[in-house]
Amino acid sequence: MHNRSDQFAKNLLRDGLSLVSAAETEVEVLAATQKIDVYSVPDPAREAERARMGLLGELAAEPSLFEPFRSTPSLRQVRRCLRKQLTWHHELERRARSAAGAVVPDEDADAPSQPAVDFPALVVISPGRPETVLDAYRCEPVQAGVYHAVPGLVMRVVVLAELPRTRATLLLRLLGSGRLLREALADLAALPDDAWEKSIARPLLVHFRLGTQEPATDKEDEVSAEIRAWFEEYERNLRAEERKEGRTGAAAHAVLTVLRARGISVPDAARERILAEKDPETLERWLERASVAASLAEVLDGLS
Repeated sequence: MHNRSDQFAKNLLRDGLSLVSAAETEVEVLAATQKIDVYSVPDPAREAERARMGLLGELAAEPSLFEPFRSTPSLRQVRRCLRKQLTWHHELERRARSAAGAVVPDEDADAPSQPAVDFPALVVISPGRPETVLDAYRCEPVQAGVYHAVPGLVMRVVVLAELPRTRATLLLRLLGSGRLLREALADLAALPDDAWEKSIARPLLVHFRLGTQEPATDKEDEVSAEIRAWFEEYERNLRAEERKEGRTGAAAHAVLTVLRARGISVPDAARERILAEKDPETLERWLERASVAASLAEVLDGLS
């Protein structure tokens, strides 16, 4: 996955799943020239957070490989994903044997001393309905837009175009394009500013310039003017915040530099306090005091 839409998909899944699991991207699979897009292992301590994540949380309830596709995958492409799944399970077993200090040949998988390793699920995320895949692996619908293959494969197929337009599916629908993406962006914009979905998705959308500069082939692929305006406002605010943080950071270092030049010792706690201060007026006041103060107590407010 090399283009920005694919990179966005991996990062969105990774950052979303990191709220409730240990999530990695581009996990190398030994003995194969492939990489898992996102591998997630649920954290039992964050079960409550996972429950509020809707469909993505449900899919992350077990160790899982997430493989998002920009276009509807073929049977051959899904077979490559299944190969990753099998190879990765083999690698997990090898690691378990090594950690347990067991000496068990790879081919002796049923030996009594073989450590138990959960077989990871494979989650294939497709924008459209992959008929050949659903037929080949006898996938059955378990809910709108979600299919399970025969049990032995532990494979789930998510069809973005069939997902209901609800908050529970929003993070996954952001992986779509055209009308799907436009609707998902509208739903994201309508959420409260402190919504967890916004904290995950907005920085990535701006970073990868999705929604504002996505190539459009027809009217259906154009992001609405309302959504575009929302994106541009968010990006302006983000850049302004970054500039503000840059200025306050420079001011904090200036305070420390003046104190050091005047031979005033700054304990670690006070240094951290100065560097953490984000109010420009407070930093300006401290800088003025530092140029004439004889002690740190004369510089920092409330320091005795």
